[in-house]
Amino acid sequence: MTTLPPCPQCQSEYTYEDGANLVCPECAHEWSTQADAAAEADDALSAVDAHGTPLANGDSVVLLKDLKVKGSSLVLKQGTKVKNIRLQEGDHDIACKVNGTALNLKSEFVKKA
Repeated sequence: MTTLPPCPQCQSEYTYEDGANLVCPECAHEWSTQADAAAEADDALSAVDAHGTPLANGDSVVLLKDLKVKGSSLVLKQGTKVKNIRLQEGDHDIACKVNGTALNLKSEFVKKA
């Protein structure tokens, strides 16, 4: 038998499953277990820099080479420090802002600062 979490509203221990939702019989509160799974999936994002160091949300990184920005004449110079990165799914696995411009970077072109 699996242990279900208590009700987030009334803390009742008598919760039960109803399809994809959990239900509290005392206060009739329903909540989704899929929201918990989605939150855990966001935490599971991972990326490593060019040297194999793990990166996390909020880290600062330094560019290892000059990068041309597609659709713009902007060139990001080697050694530029990018603060407060966010990890995301996909080929360009880092979302960030450089000089107020939102960009997506590949982790293979950065090192952790």
